[in-house]
Amino acid sequence: MIPRHRHLPVVAVAILLADAFLSMLSPPASAAGISADAACGVEIPCRIKDGEYRIRFPGDWDGKTPLGAIVFLHGWRGSAEAEMRNQAWARLADRLGVAFVAPQGEGGTWSYPGAPRQLRDEFDFFEALVDDLTKRFPLRRNRLMATGFSMGGSMVWNIACRRGDLFAGYAPIAGAFWDPVPETCPSDVPALFHVHGTADRTVPLEGRPIGDKWRQSDVAESLAVWQDKAGLPHAFPETAPPEGLACQRQEETAGTGVLEICLHKGGHAVRAEWVERAWRALGARLGWDS
Repeated sequence: MIPRHRHLPVVAVAILLADAFLSMLSPPASAAGISADAACGVEIPCRIKDGEYRIRFPGDWDGKTPLGAIVFLHGWRGSAEAEMRNQAWARLADRLGVAFVAPQGEGGTWSYPGAPRQLRDEFDFFEALVDDLTKRFPLRRNRLMATGFSMGGSMVWNIACRRGDLFAGYAPIAGAFWDPVPETCPSDVPALFHVHGTADRTVPLEGRPIGDKWRQSDVAESLAVWQDKAGLPHAFPETAPPEGLACQRQEETAGTGVLEICLHKGGHAVRAEWVERAWRALGARLGWDS
């Protein structure tokens, strides 16, 4: 709030207004350890090659201590701005003590193989994203997890397949590969934690056609790509409980990969608790708390 002064000259009032406006644009005191060129966050997008993202830090962060980060990819016609308004993500960042990052999909969508629109090279974009995040902010390069919903979840599967070293783990929700399902993936078997609803009709477990040219894949077929690479049997959970999740976990015998599929009785939905569960499972897998 601008202080009230009687009989101030017009010039003085203008200076006060300018100072107040600039203070609104400046990073908060808690971000004192961040350089001046990092003055972007929840309200102001961070610009990178071919796109942008927004970032939220936990409320009690000192601005200096290195953090892990959860990178969430919105669904079709979604936006990073809308995700930043979701208080469930703010509470998640506070509970876990991590940064929450929301990249912006070009045209409100993601351009992975098989998707209806090809608007940019997403793999270059996410390489630029991780590079910018870890240079602009004090984030721990080995504690980044990618998650996403619907088409964002499908993009997560594709990053794990083709640029698996970008993130320590992957937690897609209600989205897998689209046809044609890759015969194999060049990346190592990831730590992947997938959640899907058995009553999902937007992205059904068995897949479905989108128009005459595109098709969402069967999630079991997507999983089989990783099972084959890991030398694991083809298996998929058959039912979901009335409440909560039913999960099937397979672990790579000759590597560090883990493949977990969790089903719930609901439809096309995303919950912060599922992302939190994946973060904690990934941390336990990689010994973050030891």
